[in-house]
Amino acid sequence: MASPDRQEQEMTSEQRLEEAIDAAARLVVASKHVVALVGAGHSVESGIPPFRGPDGLWTKYGEPDMLGYQRFMRDPKKWWEETLSGTGPMRELFDALAQARPNAGHYALAELEQLGQLQHIITQNIDNLHQEAGSTAITEIHGSRVKLRCIACTTRWPADEFAIEEVPPKCPQCGGMVKTDTVLFGEPIPPDALTECIRQTSMCDCMLLVGTSGVVYPAAGFPQDVRMGGGQLIELNPNETALTPLCGIIVRASAATCLPMLVGRVRQLTAA
Repeated sequence: MASPDRQEQEMTSEQRLEEAIDAAARLVVASKHVVALVGAGHSVESGIPPFRGPDGLWTKYGEPDMLGYQRFMRDPKKWWEETLSGTGPMRELFDALAQARPNAGHYALAELEQLGQLQHIITQNIDNLHQEAGSTAITEIHGSRVKLRCIACTTRWPADEFAIEEVPPKCPQCGGMVKTDTVLFGEPIPPDALTECIRQTSMCDCMLLVGTSGVVYPAAGFPQDVRMGGGQLIELNPNETALTPLCGIIVRASAATCLPMLVGRVRQLTAA
């Protein structure tokens, strides 16, 4: 049996979480345009390893240089051959992505959208789990693992519906080169995705920061833009981040734990 001091600490921690959830839910309901900025931490509970931290891919294998896109442009045929072979340190990530399924946090964001309380998701993840959970208003700033994209005209196709008869593939629309939709290190953010992120941020008066470390730009700049515009930030993350000092409400729990709680409280408030 836990000691009285331990029980008091646990109760206090639980109470703090409930108070933060209540404050977050009230702000969401009172806001006009809520946007969720989602990072890699959100998908860890779906079995996808993070890039940074003790178990991160970069910790294990070393952080890649910023020349990925340059290597693609220098020799796209070789790049495609290596990609299709599926070898190298990224194999662990590819295997995890193939097996991953949405967690409770993904389903909670989809429900929040269905309730009319979440207007958009800007995700830094390439895993397609928001779509699988039922969300529809999504911008994938770093692309998607299940799509291919023309680097000239930005037309996208489901990867499993695009027949690769030569490498590099050619765009049937404009004849440009086709690559995976995922944004490589050193690759510019696709202009259509970046434009939509900026548009959503400009309308946002409340941004949920879900599982993002706040160190990868340009995504890390969007919360700063919201604050400069007078909007509010809610951080939902078990760990302190570079964006914590900007946040008015902090929920110290994983996405799979706290987002269903947030949706439940939003339901209570909107039903009252």
